Amino acid sequence: MTCNVRGDSQSRISRRTFANGLAVAAGATVLGANSALAQQSSEAAPPTTITNPPRDFGPDGAPTTYFWDPDIIAVDPSFNNLAQPNTAIKRLYTGLLWAEGPAWSAQGRYLLWSDIPNNRQMRWSEDDGRVSVFRSPSNNSDSFDGKKLNSPNDIVAHPDGSYWFTDPPYGGQLYEGEPDAPGGASNAGGKLNPRIGQPAGFVPGKRELPTNCYRIDPSGRIDLVVTEDQVPDPNGLAFSPDFKKLYVVSTGKGPGDTGPGGKGDMFVFDVGADNKLTNQKRFSDFTIDGVKCGPDGVRCDVNGNVWASSNAGRHVGYSGVTVWTPDGKLIGRIRLPEVCGNICFGGPKRNRLFMAASQSLYAVYTATQGAGPG
Repeated sequence: MTCNVRGDSQSRISRRTFANGLAVAAGATVLGANSALAQQSSEAAPPTTITNPPRDFGPDGAPTTYFWDPDIIAVDPSFNNLAQPNTAIKRLYTGLLWAEGPAWSAQGRYLLWSDIPNNRQMRWSEDDGRVSVFRSPSNNSDSFDGKKLNSPNDIVAHPDGSYWFTDPPYGGQLYEGEPDAPGGASNAGGKLNPRIGQPAGFVPGKRELPTNCYRIDPSGRIDLVVTEDQVPDPNGLAFSPDFKKLYVVSTGKGPGDTGPGGKGDMFVFDVGADNKLTNQKRFSDFTIDGVKCGPDGVRCDVNGNVWASSNAGRHVGYSGVTVWTPDGKLIGRIRLPEVCGNICFGGPKRNRLFMAASQSLYAVYTATQGAGPG
């Protein structure tokens, strides 16, 4: 982890020395300089996610008055061109069970995201910061080849009018959805009752499909584009700004998986003019300083850099967001005090990064814009 020291300490000492010289007799100038040096060496470092006590991100916490937010880290100097220096990470809301799927509405100027265990969608309004329930309950179902999809997760739009989405199995968990009917992949022993907590008339089903990625044609046809054999447990996905590459996250093993499952890495494909994917490569295994920073949601900025949410488990200081060049080089990190599940760019200028992280929603302004079809 690289720490950048910004500012000229010598110039600060000189200014303080000069100020002391104006305030006291000329003969005390040396004493003033020594005092300035003492102040320089005893300046308090800003609280961060890894200090003790840790930084308070709440509305009553101390404001971040430093020119660079201490939890925005430039691993490579090039990240300084993407991070916004005079802004701070803000916690916009807390009190969720598991925050996921942020999406910005440019027309309404609000952010939607999911509180999955509570089976609801939330809305944050930019004009007054008000948070309200947008939709409850929020679950629905789709199908492919006459079989029920598992739990459609992330989705991205293509300029040709199609939508591409992943279908991992995480909705088969008791906490984040409902388990299979007895004997199904996520309820093989039949001990769990999937009807509990569901509306009247709910009929539990069983897992019918592997974990794949699909493309919905403007006509409504659904095509298989990435198989489970290629990317097990696909989760986040994103197009490059020119739509010639598709990034697909392979998260951890899900409920009912009979194979090894995902390993917390990301793959990238070339996208052909016929929408066929070729030349699959592993983009990164997301191991940083020996810590697995498992990705989930992912977005690209207009320069093609890849921004990915980070789940580092109990490794405090590594959860949040990681930022990579198109070649897979780590250049920056954003530290959050919670595991981050998903991200998106939004705001009127599409230069604000929204981060759905466990129990809370965070945001920070950047010096770049999120890529998009329009």
